[in-house]
Amino acid sequence: MKPTVPLLLLVLLAISGLSRAQIRTSLLDLTNNIGSILPSLSRPANHSRIFYAVMFDAGSTGTRIHVYTFIQGDSEELPVLDNEMFHSIKPGLSAYADSPEMAGHTVRMLLKVAKKTVPRLEWKRTPVVLRATAGLRLLAAEKAQALLDQVQHVFDESPFLVPDNSVTIMNGTNEGILAWISLNFLTGHLNAHTKKTVGILDLGGGSTQITFLPKLQKTIETVPVTDYVARFDIFNSTYELYTYSYLGNGLMAARLATLGALGAEGLEWRVFKSSCLPKKFRDEWSFGGLTYHVSGDPEGYAGFKLCYQEVLKVVKDIIHQPYELEDSNVFYAFSYYYDRAVDAGLIDGVQGGMLEVRDFKKRAKEVCNKMTKYPPISPFLCMDLTYITCLLKDGFGFKESTVLQLTKKVNNVEASWALGATLDHFHNLKIH
Repeated sequence: MKPTVPLLLLVLLAISGLSRAQIRTSLLDLTNNIGSILPSLSRPANHSRIFYAVMFDAGSTGTRIHVYTFIQGDSEELPVLDNEMFHSIKPGLSAYADSPEMAGHTVRMLLKVAKKTVPRLEWKRTPVVLRATAGLRLLAAEKAQALLDQVQHVFDESPFLVPDNSVTIMNGTNEGILAWISLNFLTGHLNAHTKKTVGILDLGGGSTQITFLPKLQKTIETVPVTDYVARFDIFNSTYELYTYSYLGNGLMAARLATLGALGAEGLEWRVFKSSCLPKKFRDEWSFGGLTYHVSGDPEGYAGFKLCYQEVLKVVKDIIHQPYELEDSNVFYAFSYYYDRAVDAGLIDGVQGGMLEVRDFKKRAKEVCNKMTKYPPISPFLCMDLTYITCLLKDGFGFKESTVLQLTKKVNNVEASWALGATLDHFHNLKIH
């Protein structure tokens, strides 16, 4: 059954972008295959008005476009989100920090998908919006602005409707809050009739977020600084959330920190070693527009214990443990939590599933301790699984028995911050 949304939300959803899927496609493939990726619409015979919307999610590891189709029927009060077309390109915009015109080219290529999906007569009524996350937050301000300016130029020359503030960098804290709003809206918990909500764990490339509604006031009273608490009003209810965004603790940034490469000099000649990598592994790895020489430690030892000691330095004294992480407070984990669980064979790649924290730990041990005998599908899988385990246990303080809901979509809608960002844009939630 397709999700429905109230009339008020028709415009709200019309600029939302709900993303995080990891579809690896080159610019050339995109150009060649546009026709084959377009969705087929399933419109009811009595439809009277069709709306479209285009949203870009500019993440640290990729740029994603969503083209949405909504239907408002003559006899029904609720419009239907009829279709969602999604596509992505790697790497993210931050990889073009020194050649911003390439960032504009990336967006221009993805806009071709929108032009193929949205009928020409609807272009001028279809809003196009881009929100950037940690990839651009990690860049120097002038380099990030140059990228945004290029995107704005591409938008302005496009035939689509360009709202005010259509190209911006999203505040890190709001990313967690708005993802919480999205997931609780999609799971039906965001109304005055329920006191039960779900928490969210979002692991991006550059940053990670935790957000939940505490049941104990002490959780709010014991935060290190007031930045960990956010209040807002929505749908006649006031919420006080525990929330924080850790810039530099996303999966890719954590790789750099584990390797000791974060902010390092002499990248052209230095080799960054780790016990988390296969001993004989040596290669180049790029993130955020920089290339690093990385390798295992051929003279030393590899394995879970040594790897855990390395990643613990990235988490210890950085991640705050909230006073309360109630087992009854279900947490939805998505983005790289989901992707690495799929890579490790812990969940189905389409359906997702429930996992205990100890499942990540057990699989991390298996992958790390057998890297030489059974090479993993990615040389970084040991490091990534160990980091996720450490982040959940020693970082946030989850018990090994805590159950997480690993998900990519809820009611056929991508799990992300974008729906919440759209609600905030129109409702002015006064987050503070």
